[in-house]
Amino acid sequence: MSKKNLPKGHPKLCKAWAFYDWANSVYSLTIVSAIFPIFYAAILNKDQQLYLLGSWFKGFTVISIITLLGFLIVVLCIPVLASLADVLKNRKVFMKFFNYSGALCCLGLYFFDANNALFGLCCYLFALVGFWISLAFYNAYLPDIAYINQQDALSARGFSYGYIGSVLLLILNLLIVRFPSSLGLEGDLEGRIFAMRIAFLTVGVWWFLFGFYTYYYLPSYRPDISYTSKFSEFNTFRILYSKSREGFYKLLMTYRDLKSNFQSRYFLRAFFIYSMALQTIMLIATYYGEKEIEWETSDQKTTGLILSILLIQLVAILGAFLISRLVRFLGAIYVLILIVIVWVVVCLLAYYCYTPLQFYSIAGVVGFIMGGTQSLSRSTFSKYIPNHIEDTTAYFSFYDTCEKLSIITGLLFYTAIEYYFDSMRIAVLVLLFFFLLSLFPLWKLQKTSKFTPL
Repeated sequence: MSKKNLPKGHPKLCKAWAFYDWANSVYSLTIVSAIFPIFYAAILNKDQQLYLLGSWFKGFTVISIITLLGFLIVVLCIPVLASLADVLKNRKVFMKFFNYSGALCCLGLYFFDANNALFGLCCYLFALVGFWISLAFYNAYLPDIAYINQQDALSARGFSYGYIGSVLLLILNLLIVRFPSSLGLEGDLEGRIFAMRIAFLTVGVWWFLFGFYTYYYLPSYRPDISYTSKFSEFNTFRILYSKSREGFYKLLMTYRDLKSNFQSRYFLRAFFIYSMALQTIMLIATYYGEKEIEWETSDQKTTGLILSILLIQLVAILGAFLISRLVRFLGAIYVLILIVIVWVVVCLLAYYCYTPLQFYSIAGVVGFIMGGTQSLSRSTFSKYIPNHIEDTTAYFSFYDTCEKLSIITGLLFYTAIEYYFDSMRIAVLVLLFFFLLSLFPLWKLQKTSKFTPL
């Protein structure tokens, strides 16, 4: 049997699908969370301004705007691109395109400096777009290549692959940045900056090359469907327009179905509000540590920030496991309420955080509750999907869209406050307010929740 036509549920096909997490997770850890924020701060100092959208902004505000723009592009493009993939009967070509374009943009970050900041920001923007859109097509493959009884374990395997691969590469890059002399570079700031450029190259190459294993086995379309029509037989633009409308209409209908249910309505309301704060923290944590924490030396700052990200990653696994156990005794909504209260305390502590030791302590708490918040939110939402619904894809598409919109909204509020007051600390208090606000629908939900402790 050809390796490109393996049947649904085949072990090699499932492994190849999960392996894309190994390929792409290095972007989210190295570029988004760890090394790029430190590199960006070193290239553009705290007081340097960039001209963007007709105004002058400080560097930290600019990166927030670019990130916001990237997620807006993702939200608007995914329904249209999904429709186009349906017309072309080839989902894999879109996944590959955004994989490779994102990896290429990571390579382009090597050339990012203060003199060509616009080019570097464009590479950052399209790497973000490439990552999230390729991830959307990747997630859509799961029900097509694995049976229902395989999907939970396969999804968890993908998460494990991504965690292991991204941490391994980050440790390698940390050693390169911490000891640039190993590459024949000077141990000064310029040497460390060049080592960070090398790290961007490793991410691009890793993401590009390991994707080949996935695409070797992954089918271009659902293997259980026979396509006999050719693309030339379609009125392409008419069908694309129709299917794009259908995609947005399906989201609207799903929203109406969920809104008609009291519990799902209040959960989504709470999820959207606390996600605005949660996702923003995940995106700006390293920038906050670079700007607001009083590091003794630049070397201590570079090493300390990367170690804090590793700490968050390691503790997140333990936190997700322990929180899932706690749900058995208290129930999902009570645990979510407790987690949100901890997030409120974290934001308050971050406002008064000045020393590296304080920053490490907060990073440990963030790691412990971050993984649990995300996994518990997804599993709780799945329990609110009506029992008569067999195809849950539209519901999880709506969940993903809701999450992306919360990122956009949270970043928008955070960027506006940070720009107006020129203070990340005051902006953190806005995130604290979002967490507090989400407690009201959660508490309302708990009073009528069908979930009870096991």
